[in-house]
Amino acid sequence: MSAQRPGHPPPAFGRGDPLLVVIDPAARAMDGESVRIAKDVLCAGSSSVKIALPDSAEEVDRALAHRGRRRPVVVGDDGALLRALRALHRERTLGQGPVALVPVGHRSALALARALGVPVGAVPAARAVLDGAERELDLLVDDSGGIVVGALRIPCGGFAVSPTAVGWTPVERAARAARSLMRSLVANGQPQRLRVEADGVVLADLDHPLQEISVRTAKSGLAEVLVRGSNGGPVSVQARTVTVSGRDFRYRADASVTGPVRTRTWTLQPAAWRLTVPR
Repeated sequence: MSAQRPGHPPPAFGRGDPLLVVIDPAARAMDGESVRIAKDVLCAGSSSVKIALPDSAEEVDRALAHRGRRRPVVVGDDGALLRALRALHRERTLGQGPVALVPVGHRSALALARALGVPVGAVPAARAVLDGAERELDLLVDDSGGIVVGALRIPCGGFAVSPTAVGWTPVERAARAARSLMRSLVANGQPQRLRVEADGVVLADLDHPLQEISVRTAKSGLAEVLVRGSNGGPVSVQARTVTVSGRDFRYRADASVTGPVRTRTWTLQPAAWRLTVPR
């Protein structure tokens, strides 16, 4: 992810900043003790804390939309953070102030938090919310309004969709797992043919089968694009925009699977949002 831009010191904020603490229902169910500890630390360190206990994505949206001047703090896993960021992006308020995270969840569901530099532990993470600094981060935004915080991946040899994907109910997970099995049997791992363009330059075309396409933000302020073909070595470039087109394909943006689509363009937005991290 992108680091703080040179020449721009991290803005300071005080312990007295009013906070909106959005506690994910999965975090409450899985580790109520860590949630309680995080609340105690945040309430002791801030003059004004409002606690939101949403039970749905819609309630998260409403809580964030009515936060006023309160700084949003998400208590939960990577999925909870991503839902909050998407809500703020839809409101066009993502870049207006810093977002903070207190990671609570299974270790496997906190990979993005660790990559972003957030302490995995209720006490150090909550203290970073109160005493930390703002870190500017880049964002990939697609032409349908979706966002990618960590990484985008398009496996071109068939897509095995995990039934534990973020935000799915048990019924949805079971249904999608069944459909995923059928797709994997049909695809049989055959390489896919897609056209990949980076800043208008063609990296791969429909006459060359591919194995994988990945895109992630980089410290250069550009996106790192990697295309692996079935024949020959990988192609790696940096670009501001990436367009993938061809026969129906699915892609994984962070922890969410989207598709099928015929074409999609991702554009990197430098310093599009800010995250509170330890000093």
